Amino acid sequence: MLLSTILTLLPIILIVFLMIRMRCAADTSGTIGWVFTAATAWLFFDTPLEVGLRSSAAGIIASFPISLMVVTSILQISYMEATGALKRIAVFVKTFGSGDRAVQIMLINVGAGTLLVSMGATPVSILPPILVALGYSNYVAVALPAIGFDALCTFALLGAPLVVYSDLTGTPLVKSAQVFAQFLPVVSTLIGFGMLWIVGRWKLMREGFVPCVIAGVTNGGAAVAISYIPFFSSGVVLTGVIAGSCTMLMMLLYLKLGGKPVIDRSQLTEADLMTEKEMSLGVALSPWLILIVASLIINFYPPFFDLFYARAAMPVSVIPGQMIKTRMLWNAYTWVLVSTVLSVLIIRPSGDALRTSLAKWIKRAPRPAFSAAIFFAIAFVMNNSGMQIVPGGWKLMDPARNMICVLSQGSAALFGPLYPFASGYLGLFGGFLSGSEASTIAMFTKYHLMTSKILNVDALIVTAATAIGGGLASVISPAKLQNAAATIDALGIESGIIKTAFAISVLITLIASIMALFLAG
Repeated sequence: MLLSTILTLLPIILIVFLMIRMRCAADTSGTIGWVFTAATAWLFFDTPLEVGLRSSAAGIIASFPISLMVVTSILQISYMEATGALKRIAVFVKTFGSGDRAVQIMLINVGAGTLLVSMGATPVSILPPILVALGYSNYVAVALPAIGFDALCTFALLGAPLVVYSDLTGTPLVKSAQVFAQFLPVVSTLIGFGMLWIVGRWKLMREGFVPCVIAGVTNGGAAVAISYIPFFSSGVVLTGVIAGSCTMLMMLLYLKLGGKPVIDRSQLTEADLMTEKEMSLGVALSPWLILIVASLIINFYPPFFDLFYARAAMPVSVIPGQMIKTRMLWNAYTWVLVSTVLSVLIIRPSGDALRTSLAKWIKRAPRPAFSAAIFFAIAFVMNNSGMQIVPGGWKLMDPARNMICVLSQGSAALFGPLYPFASGYLGLFGGFLSGSEASTIAMFTKYHLMTSKILNVDALIVTAATAIGGGLASVISPAKLQNAAATIDALGIESGIIKTAFAISVLITLIASIMALFLAG
């Protein structure tokens, strides 16, 4: 058993070594890790090559809600950037909440950050220049956008990680959202205090106590309400959009009731004023407005929801006896593409802008999309290791030949009843490793299902705690921090940020892990 456990962990150890010591990119490390995982499954766990290759293909298809969303959202953002739409939106956000520093931090990083990431945008690319323009240091401008949206990271990309969780656990979307909702008000509020600590330590934490609690409870509370109110049940993938909007509105209302300015145009430069004249806010927002309207219709109009989600599930079978419901007409990536194309009629971009959009898209999209897919492939190879090809399908003859079974038994023996507590830190590790909450879910779900069954604890809570930890890893992800630093020409400050952010992410994960321990029992 010990040897099998070591062999199972070797691919993960190799990926960690490549990323941390050799500074390899996630896609490169993932590819090498996939090859090593497949070879280990073949040589030491008696997995036929066909099983390994089919499992890899199934993993890539299962990654579509993430990998294809990455492709289409990068296309949309590149297009909005090239046409000036993103710049116009940034000017608008820049005018918010300067009358209260704590409110401004919550409004921009929690509210707008959650809204942006839910629409497929990238807060670490959009928000740092705005924060610098508002007078924040480079250090703060890089750190805050990387942590502000983390609580509701499960609802990023129009709920893509939630869809992955639902599919892999076999749990309905609404039930899945309810499981996560138990953590979110607490985690959102803690993230708010973490941001105040980064900016002004204890002084700002005291001064911003009230708006921080309001923002955290609103952000997480909106997720709770949406998951439990029957009217919203079919539109649960829009949770991030709704929660982010509610948080922004509550912060603006707090300013209004306190007699402080809601909009401060004194922050705008001559260049900002020129940007306003060149494009109206409605035109700039058109890709997202079209996307929101399309998502509302598809999810809240029962005939369309039934058609796109249930009847047009478009199942694919790569592994005998297993069906992967792609739901390509319902998944967000299709409608991100549709909204981008339709917005051309409103924005009316020049030929140069379109060519620039495509050039940036081709340069930016392949590697992160492939990175998302390859970690799913690794997970599926591990899940199906030891399977033998028999008449009528695949069958696991010996559980000791399955990598996930080996890990589950070892973890159950090592952690015992404390296993739910450990799950949050497994997610933090997985999120740091893969750079994605969805990939973290894919890597650990079957492992958690098996181990939780052995220990008789709630597997859904355990898996959700891992996902929460995976989301919190965003603030210690070198790739995300480098992305943020590059937008303000501050490359090199990431290592300093990681030191502070690591302590915050570990502390918040501790609270989530304690919650998981009590909720899963």
